[in-house]
Amino acid sequence: MDKLGQTIIDLSIQYGLKLLGAIVIVIIGKFIVNIIAKLLRKTLDKANVDETLSDFLVDLSSVGLLILVILAALSTLGMKMTSFVAILGAATLAIGLALQSNLSNLGAGVLIMLLRPFKLNDFVQIAGVSGTVEKISIFSTILKTPDNRSIIVPNSKIIGDNIVNYSVKDTRRIDLTIGIGYDDDIKLAKETLEEIVNSDERILKEPKPLIAVSELGDSSVNFAVRPWVKASDYWGVYFDLLEKIKTTFDEKGISIPYPQMDIHLKKESENG
Repeated sequence: MDKLGQTIIDLSIQYGLKLLGAIVIVIIGKFIVNIIAKLLRKTLDKANVDETLSDFLVDLSSVGLLILVILAALSTLGMKMTSFVAILGAATLAIGLALQSNLSNLGAGVLIMLLRPFKLNDFVQIAGVSGTVEKISIFSTILKTPDNRSIIVPNSKIIGDNIVNYSVKDTRRIDLTIGIGYDDDIKLAKETLEEIVNSDERILKEPKPLIAVSELGDSSVNFAVRPWVKASDYWGVYFDLLEKIKTTFDEKGISIPYPQMDIHLKKESENG
């Protein structure tokens, strides 16, 4: 009994010290990893690296270093690295089969980081939804809609669909179609549209705004009104133009046709 007790004590001391050493390695290693991550972030910030790419590189480096720390701790416990690598490979394969969709999101996230089709605070249309980019992570991208909703879009859907970035260019063109009645004065309508467009200081002089008859429709003569503005002024000018055109046309007696239906009643004879 004394021999068994001594054996237990010896084993406890032997493996207890190894376990203590592994715990110390993990604690110190994690502390060092945090310091390295902070230094890396400061370096990237000084180099004016984009915030999205900076977050990605810091996170990737931290994960890689933590894996090395864990390997070092397991080595202290006496686990052979070849066995650990084999177990890790089998686990990775099993997890990969179970999380195929997440892996596709991961691959798409890496592509987004490399191709950079958009960045933080860009207004984009992706996967059928529109909003301002709030966060780009490895697996998904978060958009904030104009009505303050948060939409999480899987990265695989972004890469597999069209991407429209409204913020990448400094200027945008407003495309309006304004119809007038066939009995209205086309020259007066065109001059009025030109006055309205030229009176708005937010509308750029170059490229020159286009105002021209674009279509002779079924019930209206349609004008194409296409002024250029700064991207930040787009919606403000868009809404103001529509209101100004309507009120000015009303003042000048220029009609804006709307869909109508004429119903003709046929009176049948009493003998019929």
